[in-house]
Amino acid sequence: LSHRYDAGKDGFIDLMELKLMMEKLGAPQTHLGLKNMIKEVDEDLDSKLSFREFLLIFRKAAAGELQEDSGLHALARLSEIDVSTEGVKGAKSFFEAKVQAIHEASRFEEEIKAEQEEKKKQAEELKQRKAAFKELQSTFKQ
Repeated sequence: LSHRYDAGKDGFIDLMELKLMMEKLGAPQTHLGLKNMIKEVDEDLDSKLSFREFLLIFRKAAAGELQEDSGLHALARLSEIDVSTEGVKGAKSFFEAKVQAIHEASRFEEEIKAEQEEKKKQAEELKQRKAAFKELQSTFKQ
């Protein structure tokens, strides 16, 4: 899950990345809900999920230690990985795939934003050129 959702490419899933992941899984969480999800498995208290901590979600789910209505329960239920059958290796590739997808999604959003900025800039320049031309025209008309 890590790579698809790790926009920072740091091998961890932070709050914003978790937010995006939960939205993509169809179970959006509040800011507080996301913080609580991380807090529940954040063993090193760095406010982000490592792969090890990510695995802990599935261990807790398998042990029935997650509240039915919790974000972590939704994550364990909705993610396409079943750690018990696919094992740690399967979970790791899933984690990494998720980190990668988040990174690509955010890169795509950045590209769109940059394109929009460029169009805005061009429109502004055109407006200024037209205004300058009008001004020039008016000086000839006098």
